[in-house]
Amino acid sequence: QVQLVESGGGLVQAGGSLRLSCAASGRTFSSYAMGWFRQAPGKEREFVAAIRWSGSSTRYADSVKGRFTISRDNAKNTVYLQMNSLKPEDTAVYYCAAGFAASYYNERYDYWGQGTQVTVSS
Repeated sequence: QVQLVESGGGLVQAGGSLRLSCAASGRTFSSYAMGWFRQAPGKEREFVAAIRWSGSSTRYADSVKGRFTISRDNAKNTVYLQMNSLKPEDTAVYYCAAGFAASYYNERYDYWGQGTQVTVSS
């Protein structure tokens, strides 16, 4: 069982930066791949980024590639999402998730956090 708690969301102007954190409970955090997803009002949840359990491999949605960076610290049971050059279209609730594969598909993740709001003003 893994419990996930996101933090770091907020209001930022376009072009600004935020770093989201996702703290996990449980001794097996390091065995899970971690993903970030987001959901804007009236839209489906979409993949943002994912990282393997070892941190050796990452993947990103095309819409955030080059602007967002996912990383993890297994000693701290935490995964991060550094978001730079933010755009108004990045506005959404951001969720972290844990699963056994760094997948694009939310069905592949077993545990989810409650989400943190990111709002980018123009």
